Amino acid sequence: MHRQTDDDKWIAEIAVALAEREDELTGDLVALYARELPHLVHDDERMVSLLSASVYQNIDTALGLFRHGIDPHRVEAPAAAVEYARRLAQRGTPVTDLIRAYYLGQTAILERALDEGAVRIADPTALSSSMRHALTTSFRFIDRVTRQVLSAYEEERGRWLLNRSAVRAARVRAVLDDDAADVGASEAALGYRLRGDHVGLVAWYPARDHPADPLSALETLAHRLGEAGESHDPLFVPHDEVSAWVWLPMRSLPLDAAAVERVVAEAAPGARVALGDAAAGVAGFRRTHRQAVRVQALALAAGESCAPVLTFREVGAVALMSSDLPSARTWVEDVLGPLAEDDAQQERLRETLRIFLACGGSYTASAARLTMHKNTVQYRVRKAEELLGEPLAERRLDVELALRLCEKLGGAVLRRT
Repeated sequence: MHRQTDDDKWIAEIAVALAEREDELTGDLVALYARELPHLVHDDERMVSLLSASVYQNIDTALGLFRHGIDPHRVEAPAAAVEYARRLAQRGTPVTDLIRAYYLGQTAILERALDEGAVRIADPTALSSSMRHALTTSFRFIDRVTRQVLSAYEEERGRWLLNRSAVRAARVRAVLDDDAADVGASEAALGYRLRGDHVGLVAWYPARDHPADPLSALETLAHRLGEAGESHDPLFVPHDEVSAWVWLPMRSLPLDAAAVERVVAEAAPGARVALGDAAAGVAGFRRTHRQAVRVQALALAAGESCAPVLTFREVGAVALMSSDLPSARTWVEDVLGPLAEDDAQQERLRETLRIFLACGGSYTASAARLTMHKNTVQYRVRKAEELLGEPLAERRLDVELALRLCEKLGGAVLRRT
């Protein structure tokens, strides 16, 4: 039976103190990974949520080990950590990023432990001994857990790559990433004409609402959209378990967003779609896809209130600006001032001003569109201009773009009151 030493007692006390801050520590590590390992912090809510769960469970397991004197070699990797490794394998994220995350996390937690130890352990010799013990034990824990998540990653990566769709995805990624890719060989492997015309789209299901076989439903949706556009078979590439990249071989999309929404409602209820503009050739294949990915990022940032179908033609300027939400939020506040506050009164003023600008500055047309009296429109526009702090004509383009950001992203770019 293990005999508890002074080092064990001190480390257990420190672990108890840190356990009270697990939520804070989890947030700190996720922010660290966003800076140092951006491949791990994906744009969509499912991956961010799973990463947070993985970090939290790893911290909780490690601190429990110290609190109760558990042998690190008996520890099993937390379920969320194993599942997160599998999802990264599906997306082709380098495994080196995953392993590095564990050692960055270990360093950060040990620094917090040292801070706690310095407060509790007055004797420098005892502090040094306890920290050496913590370092050795944590390395054994990290070694144990990383071997397990690495095994899960490699197993899932092998399974995913054996799947025909994954092989297709690897070929598509090569075309997207490499200007020198063999176009002829890629066309033969994909069964799709890269040198033709394309409309790229991303289709996905929200985290909490998808059918038993989401990829099959999304593939059906892709074919229905192709049929609606009277095109040849689309190129369908699974991105992960609930999302896919699609290219429709057509010069233009003959459907507007509302028509696409109807197809989505019939073929894949609950799905979301982000579309790029039509483009030609291999360069267009890449461009329309990147546009669709940007629009998807906008939709994910906007959350559940976002429309189920967004097109780059409608929201392209907003999508290009929304890749850096903190900067976008700051910019919106700089442009709109108090009008950027997240409350009902400012929302009414923003909507009226946005419609007024969209109607070319016509009070009559704005009143008709908003179904309100023209005098009310005039009052709201005047009030909004007062809050802007300068004549509307001075920064009209900036104001229009800022209002579009507010419309599409809502609270993500607004100032909380």
